[in-house]
Amino acid sequence: MNREDKRAAAREAKRVEKVESTSAPTTRDRTSPGTFLKEVRSELRKVNWPSRPEVVSYTLVVLVTTAVLTGIVWSIDWVVSNAVLNIFG
Repeated sequence: MNREDKRAAAREAKRVEKVESTSAPTTRDRTSPGTFLKEVRSELRKVNWPSRPEVVSYTLVVLVTTAVLTGIVWSIDWVVSNAVLNIFG
């Protein structure tokens, strides 16, 4: 076995060791439900929640955009259906 083979084998061993260390936790490594909920709560405190005016403005943007796109799709559907009926009807 030459130097390159030894180095490749060492890299492969490190990779396998790393994969094995990041595998699914065993029952000893798992956290309790209480600890899990505490961690979830602490993470939710870090979230940058939008203010009420931001939520209202985003909601209005979504509703207006939905209404406009619905109108566009409806009008295209109406035009195409009338054209098809006039051609074949």
